[in-house]
Amino acid sequence: MFLVLLVITFCIALGVSAVVVWFFQGSIERILARIVADELAGAWLRYVKFAGYVVGISGGVRIYQLERYAHSTNESVPILELSTEAWILEIYRTVIETLQSLAWLLLVVFVFCLMAFVIVRAFELRRPKAKECTEDA
Repeated sequence: MFLVLLVITFCIALGVSAVVVWFFQGSIERILARIVADELAGAWLRYVKFAGYVVGISGGVRIYQLERYAHSTNESVPILELSTEAWILEIYRTVIETLQSLAWLLLVVFVFCLMAFVIVRAFELRRPKAKECTEDA
């Protein structure tokens, strides 16, 4: 039964990650196209999507928590039973933990993209002033 729980939580985390990555793909793609060169934007987008899947699955499938259903680390603590309530709770935890992990990843990505955008924008605003100075001379 433990193996079934592990596979189901993996599939749920994969599915939730796929939906979130698909939902934010357009936004990330436009931001990266604005910050980096076009030939690099595609590679960075693939990396961010890959990171989304890895972070989502690893956050949603909590191996150490699921081990409680397979064996006990302490002889005085019994192995937990996989009842209907436990299944529902584990599925709920998987969805919430996957979303939470992906939210943190996207927050970090967007903060770094915002900092990069500010730097790129500062250089763009500085560039016309340098051209005007050479035209006046």
